[in-house]
Amino acid sequence: MESNPFIQAFGWYGLLAILGAYALVSFGILSSASAWYQVLNLTGALGIVAVAFAKRDFQPFWLNVIWSVVALAALVRIFFFS
Repeated sequence: MESNPFIQAFGWYGLLAILGAYALVSFGILSSASAWYQVLNLTGALGIVAVAFAKRDFQPFWLNVIWSVVALAALVRIFFFS
């Protein structure tokens, strides 16, 4: 079964976005309370969700669905309750 190149590219973006967000926070470049950090986490997790769903690999699928919900909740808090 050949995979969709768009989904594969989105998955690679997801990997880089989550690792990049983690590195940026770890080195003090971004705050974990910043919108950019949460956007990277949200979009990165969605990229991994797309690949995991396409491959029917449900452990990373659910992990990243939850990761996305947490990031989305953090963004709502940043934009509407800060």
